[in-house]
Amino acid sequence: MKGYLGVDVGSVSTNIVVLDEEGQVVEKLYLRTQGQPIKVVQEGLRNIASRCNSMEIAGVEATGSGRRLAGVILGADIVKNEITAHAVAASLVVPDVHTVIEIGGQDSKIIILRNGVVIDFAMNTVCAAGTGSFLDQQAARLNIPIEEFGALALKSKVPVRIAGRCAVFAESDMIHKQQMGHRIEDIISGLCEALVRNYLNNVGKGKEILPPVVFQGGVAANVGMRSAFERALGMPVIVPEHYNVMGAIGAALLAAEDMKRKGGKSNFRGFEIAETNYEARSFECKGCSNLCEVINITMNGEMIARWGDRCGKWQSI
Repeated sequence: MKGYLGVDVGSVSTNIVVLDEEGQVVEKLYLRTQGQPIKVVQEGLRNIASRCNSMEIAGVEATGSGRRLAGVILGADIVKNEITAHAVAASLVVPDVHTVIEIGGQDSKIIILRNGVVIDFAMNTVCAAGTGSFLDQQAARLNIPIEEFGALALKSKVPVRIAGRCAVFAESDMIHKQQMGHRIEDIISGLCEALVRNYLNNVGKGKEILPPVVFQGGVAANVGMRSAFERALGMPVIVPEHYNVMGAIGAALLAAEDMKRKGGKSNFRGFEIAETNYEARSFECKGCSNLCEVINITMNGEMIARWGDRCGKWQSI
């Protein structure tokens, strides 16, 4: 049986998905990147290999902020940005989707589609309020398991208004509301509403948000955030079954489409790369005033990729 591998390497999580030839999820993994993308990709492949050893991987795509590094390690057939991957995955779940809200560990984005084509998108720039890392931090500060955070928000009867324009202000305002004696569930519900306002006023500013709306990314697990989006938008918000690995699903779908169109054998290095010695090292080029930081990627001591220079001097060596 043939399978297609999608790997989405983000700042907080690394997601790996294997799809069969019908586009169904055979295996999926959601792992914490923990600042070690090479190690985590290898760990994920080791785990996947034990369950997919009888499957031929016919195509591989890497996406996410670490897509270039992952692509080199995997021997990816195609490397695409996460906007494309998330849009493709959302279109599989909801074929007539018009708006995709994606909130991950440290970034958030909105994707506008019409007739199955991406016509506009935006990402957060200077503020991480509302992303997974911020919500994790607030749950830890309140000593509440993050899994229970959203459910508590739904118990609120009178949400308090929290300043959500910035992560620092939001946290300060939450502490102030606690000291004033407001109930925890009202504070959490108010925080969800503030983060949704922040998202719509920054990431979604100027965008025409039409239904169907699909909400994906790790934060989609938070039912309080979903409910806050539905109240703010005045429309239902769909959370897919595999909401937390949609980028990887989109990558695998694109790999399948690309390989079926081109034909031939995949460049995938094989599951044995889980036991291969990869190293990433950097140096500062002093050839000009740019002082570029050049990255060297080696496999078992052999140079396989190099990037980071603006002029192409080192990439050509």
